[in-house]
Amino acid sequence: MNASDYLTELLPQIAAAKLAYRGWRRAPRPFTLTFSVTNACQSRCQTCRIWELYRQHPERRADELTLDEIERVFASLGRVYFFNVSGGEPFLRDDLADIFELALRHLTPRVLHSPTNALAPQRVEAATERVLRRMRELGHDAPLTIKPSLDGIGAQHDAIRGVPGNFERVLETLERLKRLRARYPNLHVEVGTVISRANMGDVEAIAAYAHTLGIESYRHEIAEQRAEFFNLGDPITPTPEEYAALTRAFARQIRENVAGKRELAQLTESLRLVYYEYAARILQEGRQVLPCYAGITNAHINPYGQVWPCCVLGYDQPMGELREAGYDFMRVWHSPQADVVRAYIKAGNCACPLANQAYSNILANPAAMAKAVGNLVQFKIGHRRDAENAESKRG
Repeated sequence: MNASDYLTELLPQIAAAKLAYRGWRRAPRPFTLTFSVTNACQSRCQTCRIWELYRQHPERRADELTLDEIERVFASLGRVYFFNVSGGEPFLRDDLADIFELALRHLTPRVLHSPTNALAPQRVEAATERVLRRMRELGHDAPLTIKPSLDGIGAQHDAIRGVPGNFERVLETLERLKRLRARYPNLHVEVGTVISRANMGDVEAIAAYAHTLGIESYRHEIAEQRAEFFNLGDPITPTPEEYAALTRAFARQIRENVAGKRELAQLTESLRLVYYEYAARILQEGRQVLPCYAGITNAHINPYGQVWPCCVLGYDQPMGELREAGYDFMRVWHSPQADVVRAYIKAGNCACPLANQAYSNILANPAAMAKAVGNLVQFKIGHRRDAENAESKRG
């Protein structure tokens, strides 16, 4: 698929979401689903305290949704467009490939994604290959993106992530994934950085380094205090002014490195440029600069079957419990409790730069999408100009 195909296929879902936001119809099924498959994690990150949950309460792993439960949920939901796996560390689940297969069979997503802390390179490679092999067997050629985290270069990454040797394992994981990519063209390899007060002075250098690693794209998110991360009160978030300065540098690096990338990567980068602009404004102005469609376009399922509008509100504004609803996602989605949560968001009671939700908000906003399309056109013009210059030099 080219970039226009991805956007065109989403148009009916975006239109339905806009009608639901205005109260003119029931919320359609979300087109982005994030599923936190586990809260278990080997990292000891400065920006997230999920790992402490299992250190203090290891018995909680027994409460996570089983594969049978997950299948019942997915079967009740039906098709989504984007399927994001999250954690904790997703690759700690031995049945991760089975979870992806259930998503392929029941949700038939057009884009699949999972982050990883890259602490177990062989495990990440093996699970990723199992997913790719099953995709091929099922005839699914949708892009699968695996995103190792990179919060610093060398010892800085290890210090922020709390595990000595993590940086070298990130590099090993990337090499293993790139070798897989040679055999499975639908594999996209990304790198992501969480920008916090611990690394904000070095993020431009981290981004420049990431672009040398032979990846499809580089993304970042700002460190936030989230109920999901059990880090409320931790002083981790850069100031709005600091973040705005960083986004200008990121935008420049995207434009310098976008040439020659695949269609999906170019589309992602065009949206990312718009995201940087709006994320900086959200932090500066402390409000929803774009209407937020959390709980309409996007849904989040936590490891224990609780449905959230997003991971930022998380445990504070749950929409319902899947186990109590007989694993019927749409029963939770259309519940009175879910409507209360949507009203809370629409009233502007929250404002955050959560990237996962921000992209959906951009897709649903004509002015924001015009900027993204403009960026994409500029990328293509620049690529054509570079090709013509190269041809003239050879001539």
